[in-house]
Amino acid sequence: MDTGAFLEGVRSCLTDNILPYWLAMKDPRGGFHGEADADGSIRYDAPRGVILNARIIWAFSAAYAELHNRKYLIAAVHACDWFLQHFCDHRYGGVYWSLTSDGRKLDSKKQLYAQGFAIYGLSELYKVNKDDSVLRNAINLYKVVETFFADKEHGGYTEALARDFSPLDDMSLSEHDINADKTMNSHLHLLEAYANLYRVWPDEGLKAAIEQLLDIVCTRIIGPDGHLRLYFNRDWSVLPGGVSYGHDIETSWLALECAFAIMDIDAVSRVRPFALAMGRAGNEGLMPDGSMRYELLADGSRDDSRQWWVQAETVVGNLWLWKYHSDPEGAARAIACWNYIRERLLDKEGGEWWWAVLPDGSIDTEHPKAGFWKCPYHNARMCLQVLSLFR
Repeated sequence: MDTGAFLEGVRSCLTDNILPYWLAMKDPRGGFHGEADADGSIRYDAPRGVILNARIIWAFSAAYAELHNRKYLIAAVHACDWFLQHFCDHRYGGVYWSLTSDGRKLDSKKQLYAQGFAIYGLSELYKVNKDDSVLRNAINLYKVVETFFADKEHGGYTEALARDFSPLDDMSLSEHDINADKTMNSHLHLLEAYANLYRVWPDEGLKAAIEQLLDIVCTRIIGPDGHLRLYFNRDWSVLPGGVSYGHDIETSWLALECAFAIMDIDAVSRVRPFALAMGRAGNEGLMPDGSMRYELLADGSRDDSRQWWVQAETVVGNLWLWKYHSDPEGAARAIACWNYIRERLLDKEGGEWWWAVLPDGSIDTEHPKAGFWKCPYHNARMCLQVLSLFR
């Protein structure tokens, strides 16, 4: 393994491909533009989604922590200022789902997933700028989640609520998801957010919530075959769902990292075998060219597209298998997937990554280069994880 070339390529991907693209998405009037087409054309009047904007705060804050380039910190603060002013519901608490380009409410529902990513981004920014108001907003969001979303009877958290935290008929996270009381995806990323907040605010109640979420991953979400169950009723009875290889491999390393974050050896020991099982299950989706297929649908059909985020998680997950589970082939699988990313998914001229490579080998140019779900999160995090794992 040519570690030097691998690290140099990943660092260049972050500093020369991903971050410059997103710096160009900055709106000088405040915040960041909400969408750009595959050809790079910015849609200046596009709605702005909370997930994109929270992840932008996280990405530039984390990049600054690693690279110490002040323009990344400036971008993170620029994103945060607009976020706190417009996405935060100053009447009821929590964050809205989407806004118009000039900051007016578009969809005011309170999605659990969104509250989690807001906590994640704000706590990351606090690490590098120590602004007490940023930490205070993150803590307030944690309290909102525990007050309104926590299911005291069955454990876990409700998927979504209305603006005033009353029940919501349709709680689905996206067009790709079914309407379920609880989901794997939201619980995974709430766990990630809580762990990041705990690093800067080691509160005992927060730690207990993290431990409960880790227990949910190990007892409710992971199935006997190592694959993740995706959707649940309120009582945790399982709803039909397929196999998401990207989430399998992502959760395999992220759950273990969250156990590390609370510095509890018992939690680490409990999570480790489940993390290994999830990683192995996720790698069942590997293709001969080193890439990872997207998913196996509930009806038994396959989606063999190579989605950008799935490839990023495949690199990180396999490096964690190599480093923390003594899997000697994990690094080779990670580098094989990185080579696929470098050759097929990177837009070397326009910047950023394409949404996907389709099963016929063509580039997906129908989906946006930037948008509600296409954010500098999975790919920037992959780069930062690689640099950290080899430090």
